[in-house]
Amino acid sequence: MKIAVLSRNPNLYSTKRLLEAIEQRGHEGLIIDHLKCDIIIDDEGPSLYYQGEKLKDIDAVIPRIGASVTFYGTAVVRQFEMMKVFSAVSSLAITRSRDKLRSLQILSRSGVSMPKTAFTNFSKEENNTLELVGNAPVVIKLLEGTQGLGVVLAESKKAAKSVVEAFEGLKARVILQEFIEESGGADIRAFVVNGEVVGAMKRQGKEGEFRSNLHRGGSANIIKLKRAEKSAALKAAEAMGLKIAGVDMLQSKRGPLILEVNSSPGLEGIEKATGVDIAGKIVEYIEINSQKKRKKVDA
Repeated sequence: MKIAVLSRNPNLYSTKRLLEAIEQRGHEGLIIDHLKCDIIIDDEGPSLYYQGEKLKDIDAVIPRIGASVTFYGTAVVRQFEMMKVFSAVSSLAITRSRDKLRSLQILSRSGVSMPKTAFTNFSKEENNTLELVGNAPVVIKLLEGTQGLGVVLAESKKAAKSVVEAFEGLKARVILQEFIEESGGADIRAFVVNGEVVGAMKRQGKEGEFRSNLHRGGSANIIKLKRAEKSAALKAAEAMGLKIAGVDMLQSKRGPLILEVNSSPGLEGIEKATGVDIAGKIVEYIEINSQKKRKKVDA
């Protein structure tokens, strides 16, 4: 097969590992910068041009779409889908996952357990939103934040109100979320591929830091998930329509609580923590689905 990794940076660990796994399994791999693709729409059908040449004979794509270019990136993925090229992650699922509020609404509807969360058209007038999520301390998150950026822990009601008003003054949208103290500044990242948890790690924030993101200086170690944690990860990925996902959750007194479902999870942390060939699992998933597609065509 000819499999393209949609990535803006060929030197990223995840991009290099995916290309390596594609070639190790006997396929032809290439890297395409999705921002340099031209989308052509006419009566001859959908097509894509890259560096002046029409893209042809691509069997599958693996999207690695950064949050800052979601709109154009998903448009390119959608164009591949229109051209009947298999995408390891659907354009619709990527779009859903990038909208934090929409994601939480979808997860809530699906019965997935998560920290209590509120979104409001906050004003300087008396507002009881904080009480609805359980009072301070409370976590305040920018809806557009990534990798732990735009996440603040407000220790008091007064601090929470000040932070929300400051964000509002910048025209930034935020959500208020229940603080799970017993998680101890740690969370779990479960990596899901094709309805199976293929690896999991526990990420611990550095001392004095409640955010556990590796980009914020946290550490990661392999963890064996409990049955409830594995079930929660699979349920969350399925609710979001993601066949490849990084599911982040907290350990709490009332069981695992889903924080976020990532449609473009990094491979470096999980592969180094677990020793599992996650990139190979992703390519294997593409092989299985490509075979199913061919059987349907032959039938």
